[in-house]
Amino acid sequence: QAQLVESGGGSMQAGGSLRLSCAASGLTYSSYAMGWFRQAPGQACEFVSAISYSGRSTNYADSVKGRFTISRDNAKNTAYLQMNSLKSEDTAVYYCAADPWGVAVATEYKYDYWGQGTQVTVNS
Repeated sequence: QAQLVESGGGSMQAGGSLRLSCAASGLTYSSYAMGWFRQAPGQACEFVSAISYSGRSTNYADSVKGRFTISRDNAKNTAYLQMNSLKSEDTAVYYCAADPWGVAVATEYKYDYWGQGTQVTVNS
């Protein structure tokens, strides 16, 4: 049974930084692309970033480019999202997801497995 577990969320002042982690188990992690999505209250789920199975290709939403960095450690079966220069509009539940096609896509339905989410709150 595949499982993704996010951690690292919390409350932060605007301008601060957080690093989210996503630990994967029960799947051949190194063959999956990993993505991060977020959902704010009353809003639809939104793509944030993705990284290909090898880590050589990344993809970012325009709203986070230059502030967020996605990475992965295939030896640890873990993906990361480094979030810098946080803004109040980054407040959301952040989910990691795994895509068996291995490509860093923004398309939500291509991701087969999802974590339970971690809350990020940015205070202005």
